Amino acid sequence: MISVAKKERMLLDRLIIFTRYPEPGMTKTRLIPVLGPEGAADLHRRMGEHTMAWARFLQTHSPVSVEVRFAGGDENLLRQWLGPDFLYHDQGRGDLGERMARAIADSFQSGGERVVLVGTDCPGLTGVLVQRALELLKSNDLVLGPASDGGYYLIGVRRIVPQLFSEILWGTSEVLEKTLRIADKMQLRVFLLEPLDDVDRPEDLPVWEKFAQGNFPLISIIIPTLNEEENIAACLRGTLNASQVERIVVDGGSRDQTMEIARSCGAKVINSPTGRARQMNAGAEMASGDLLLFLHADTLLPEGFDDCVRQVLTQPGVAAGAFEFRLDATSRGLQIIERIANWRSRFLQLPYGDQAIFIRSALFREMGRYPDMPILEDFELVRRLKRKGRIHTASYPAITSARRWMAGGVWKTTLSHQLIVAAYYLGVSPTLIHRFAGRSR
Repeated sequence: MISVAKKERMLLDRLIIFTRYPEPGMTKTRLIPVLGPEGAADLHRRMGEHTMAWARFLQTHSPVSVEVRFAGGDENLLRQWLGPDFLYHDQGRGDLGERMARAIADSFQSGGERVVLVGTDCPGLTGVLVQRALELLKSNDLVLGPASDGGYYLIGVRRIVPQLFSEILWGTSEVLEKTLRIADKMQLRVFLLEPLDDVDRPEDLPVWEKFAQGNFPLISIIIPTLNEEENIAACLRGTLNASQVERIVVDGGSRDQTMEIARSCGAKVINSPTGRARQMNAGAEMASGDLLLFLHADTLLPEGFDDCVRQVLTQPGVAAGAFEFRLDATSRGLQIIERIANWRSRFLQLPYGDQAIFIRSALFREMGRYPDMPILEDFELVRRLKRKGRIHTASYPAITSARRWMAGGVWKTTLSHQLIVAAYYLGVSPTLIHRFAGRSR
């Protein structure tokens, strides 16, 4: 097993989290008049644990190392509070700017290429936003997440720029403005994420209260099936630990035990004419959720997919999302297929259906649902969605069966897929493509 310290040296992306040990009277001092010393410390504790929950998920499911820079307490107390999964270092002396600059410099000196630093005061901050910031650092020098109080909740850099942390009055409403002026003077390429609210003052408490109520939108998982008795149970079991989800299996005429197994797993089962597009549209008609997730029966969702779906679809400018493509078998050829698929998904914003496409139900209806096509229905839907906004690919893998590649041969199957897409681009009828492709659905 790889140690946390060794993993840190292997990874190029770093997340640094600044926090303080939740000692009454020393944390969230501006909230003490309203909450009292213990209440303010308890709020800080809960916000820290919320931050570390998504950070742990991020570190587990993507190539990012996480370091906690703390003030107050000691490393043992921090490990008891937040767990042993992270690197811990004392923030050291100096004002906030000096401490942040030192933490970022240390990350670069230990081999990091892209570094993001955040605090624990912003309940709306998510691992998805951190991933996006790291991705943006491939083409930008500086990524900032503006906070509503005039500061920032996130700063990301791809090289140390000490000037960004000097001669700034920390804790004032001028922090972001002054940082942007420095960046402009140094001719840095800057990207601003969407603004978020943080919780520092009594008037900010409704931000946390709204979040803590946990009124999460319902996700409707729609699974089209046709003779999937070997896969449907595992597919459904992968959704059992999710919160606020309903599972709808839409069967297109199975002659095996697919429907019986699905019902035994607690899913709602309905019938539909055969055809993946028709089945998914029928499922969407029955769905109660504000969010829709279309899942193939031979695909397993990643742990924590429900939080990821909600986080992605709350981002401004995002029309839909999907997960990273991963196959359940390993070979050199299949690894190349995975890399090509994920490149296409991220840079061309063209995920395929076996990556579990998710979308707001209102937008899905507005788009006219899946086009009634016998093949490439997911491809055409995503092409239309790109006109409405960005298609985000989360860095958490949905693991799909390699059975098609194993049965037909890796390169023959891949070439066939590419010829199908090329024919569609050239205007060949989907019905004709389907006939010549020999697809059973």
